[in-house]
Amino acid sequence: MIYKLNVSNTQKIIEEIGLQLMIAAKTAPKTRGKNSIEIVMLTDDDKCELAKIMDELSNTKSTEFFRRDAENVRNAQAVLLVAVDKEVKGLNCGYCGFNCSEKPTTIPCVFNVIDLGIALGSVVSSAMHYKVDNRIMYSAGKAALKMQLFDKNMPIILAIPLSASEKNIFFDRK
Repeated sequence: MIYKLNVSNTQKIIEEIGLQLMIAAKTAPKTRGKNSIEIVMLTDDDKCELAKIMDELSNTKSTEFFRRDAENVRNAQAVLLVAVDKEVKGLNCGYCGFNCSEKPTTIPCVFNVIDLGIALGSVVSSAMHYKVDNRIMYSAGKAALKMQLFDKNMPIILAIPLSASEKNIFFDRK
């Protein structure tokens, strides 16, 4: 059998790798062994909807770069969204500025944010193993908040668009 790499099977391969990268986020170490992370993968129309929301958000002066990032999202084959909830871990560490019993519900537990960072690191290092180009994007995550894709309230979402092309689409960004 002869295999040739083309647009169709590249899309399929990226989606398969994306599913494996979702496992990398799921199995990343979590504080006290409690999961506060959810992962979603967008492709096709859902990915384009995310880019459209990013374009809309780019009209704000401080977020002009959202339009540039939206173009990256459109050109990527898939986008992983890694989100974290705001539930406390019960350590009463005070790193967020409060004890767990006093913490306002609008402020996420600092350990959940640390867990998010560890999960993101696990995903991008696994993507590197597969030679899939990627970039962690706050802008796409912020836009994803408007899509309400998660089962529970996830106040922080970061995105990782995935691309396999002749040249890294995330490299020469302006």
